[in-house]
Amino acid sequence: MVPRHDLTAGRRPEPSEAPTGAPPAGPPAPRGPQDTTTAGEALAGYLNRQAAELLRGLRLHDENAGSAETAAQAAEAVRLLRRSARRISGALHTFRPLLDSAWADRVSAELRWLSGVLAREHAYAARLDRLLAALHRLSSPAGGGDGGPGGGNNEPRTGRPGAGAAKAGALLERQLTLARTRAHSAALRALGSGRFHAVADEVAVLASDAPVQDRAADRPAELALGPLAELTHRRLVEAVESLPHGSQALAHTLTAEEGRHDAAWHQVRHLARLTRYGLEVLVGDPGSDDTTAPLHGALLLAGHQLDRHRDAAEAAAAAAAAGRTPRIAPATAYALGVLHADQRHEVEAARAAFVRLWPTA
Repeated sequence: MVPRHDLTAGRRPEPSEAPTGAPPAGPPAPRGPQDTTTAGEALAGYLNRQAAELLRGLRLHDENAGSAETAAQAAEAVRLLRRSARRISGALHTFRPLLDSAWADRVSAELRWLSGVLAREHAYAARLDRLLAALHRLSSPAGGGDGGPGGGNNEPRTGRPGAGAAKAGALLERQLTLARTRAHSAALRALGSGRFHAVADEVAVLASDAPVQDRAADRPAELALGPLAELTHRRLVEAVESLPHGSQALAHTLTAEEGRHDAAWHQVRHLARLTRYGLEVLVGDPGSDDTTAPLHGALLLAGHQLDRHRDAAEAAAAAAAAGRTPRIAPATAYALGVLHADQRHEVEAARAAFVRLWPTA
């Protein structure tokens, strides 16, 4: 049985994930036991700050988009947009009972859409880098024991890509570069769409006025927000406890069962994020004397392994999809099969690392 922790008994949020050069707006100090902040004030303050961050990211993107010299700044602005969109959406979902429910559902869904559209270009680029690095590692004399991207330990991999490695890499580069280009175009269209401008208008209002409506919002933050955050945490615990175990969890054949297992782990990743965002609403930014530091740190470490799991699972799926390309040479198909097996090995390694970390989270 996974140990349960009460999120209402001293809490702490994660360290800032803001990109370099884009510090977040100053958060409040963590609230102590004598704090008289109401639930409405705490939630509205958090939403105001995250909305301001999203609008700042939008301004940075407008100032830097379309120029090769400022491409890095534009990419950082997109990261800031995604970061704030995720947090606003997560807070609206977790603390929905204190808000106008129809408004919260609508804005949360639109922010998930925005974050997803903006994430795809980076995801395709990172996936290509990961797969090409893994191909290079697997083709080296060491055979993949260097712990680089896609290789987290020194356990031997199955097979070698052989003569088909170069063509496999070229095929992956064509497919994923095309997907990245399309994702970039889709993101630009999204940022110029009426749908996005409607979301931006909602966020602009949210930056100064959050529609906190329920009478419970007048209660102390500890009493009204804590149980809602704990509910998300319990959902996380139950999702972890229901994960497949043993040989079921380690299967890496190309079957529908594999996809179902991956989906269950992706849901755990989603709930772990919601849990951390709930902590942010409850206590503001981390403090060195905050009693929730061990819990929050453990959630962060576990989250890193869940990110690693997601990246490896999606890279394996990309290798498998490339392997189904019609009329490719047998050597190329073999190299892609070896690459798929290598990434599924990474999936297993990430799951095992998460299981080791989970008792502390």
